[in-house]
Amino acid sequence: MVSLRKPAAIILSAWSAALVSPFIIICLQQQHATAFSPPASHPSTVHRLDPYYNLMRSTTTTVTLHLSSSDIQAKLMAQMTKLQERDRSSREISPNDLDIVFEDEHIVVINKPSGVLTVPGKEGNPSLNKAVFDRFGCESNRMDKMVVHRLGMDTSGLVVFARTDAAMRELNSLFRTRKVARKYEALVCGHVAADKGTIDLPLMRDYETPPYMRVSTEEHQRALIGLDPGEVGKKILESPKLSITEYDVISREEIEGKAVTRLSLTSISGRTHQLNVHCAAIGHPIVGDTVYGYGGEAASNGGLDASKLPESCATEELQKEIAMAVTGRPMCVHAKSISFDHPVTREALSFESAAPF
Repeated sequence: MVSLRKPAAIILSAWSAALVSPFIIICLQQQHATAFSPPASHPSTVHRLDPYYNLMRSTTTTVTLHLSSSDIQAKLMAQMTKLQERDRSSREISPNDLDIVFEDEHIVVINKPSGVLTVPGKEGNPSLNKAVFDRFGCESNRMDKMVVHRLGMDTSGLVVFARTDAAMRELNSLFRTRKVARKYEALVCGHVAADKGTIDLPLMRDYETPPYMRVSTEEHQRALIGLDPGEVGKKILESPKLSITEYDVISREEIEGKAVTRLSLTSISGRTHQLNVHCAAIGHPIVGDTVYGYGGEAASNGGLDASKLPESCATEELQKEIAMAVTGRPMCVHAKSISFDHPVTREALSFESAAPF
């Protein structure tokens, strides 16, 4: 069996052996192939494939495919694209180029562009957090003490930062108790049939492709039984999280003749990647989503079997055509509004930002 997934933590267990056991990663360089096999171990061990991926990166510059199956060839090409996607870093943003929506001595509201990380992460990548800190500073003089929430790198829109310790504590409380109202705007593949609806699907960490998420199913929950959190990580074994998204159709449109729908989205529960997974799970992935959309590394359809999708869902062919039409463009999801009480003055605040797509 050939695993064409990007390096990830793969769980081998009595319940999921059919998924990846045994597996081989094939790295093709010009006219030869090098096969990497993980060491034998207990059947419930998680194998991290990053060492093999790093070796592939260091030894492979030009990839020429010599596979008899056109399907496997297409999958491998898609995989190489995903590896490149993983390596890209956040765009630089100058403190002088910040789109400032609101500022006072306690908080700052910024309109974040797509392609910029909210926080730098372990790698110290360029981030909005760093630019805001350099521009405004904060009472604690610690950059991380400004962050109260975040948007994904490819998501644009409104982000709030704290400048004082009191504002930080109160904003954290407001987000934790869900007293902050946020709405998003997105373009999704296909024409969504219902004018409004609620997506109520619990989410779990995808043990095949962490740190991505998927809809929780009994099958994937059974695969985790008996695993050691010290080996697989506590997050992998977390219980499924209640996740609810409400949507309203703004308009049904076209991109180069291909059907898309503009949605207003409200994430009631605010889980990681929730909007991406939920849109994919109803058969209408977000336009430009290279992870949960067409050809992405995360589980197809948000982890649901295709037979469970509504008849009106975007076909795979339509998703492919849209993906080709928007290649190189940012993902079409934008945090368009945020409302909350000022953490110090208690004044009701509401901010809006038009979607750039």
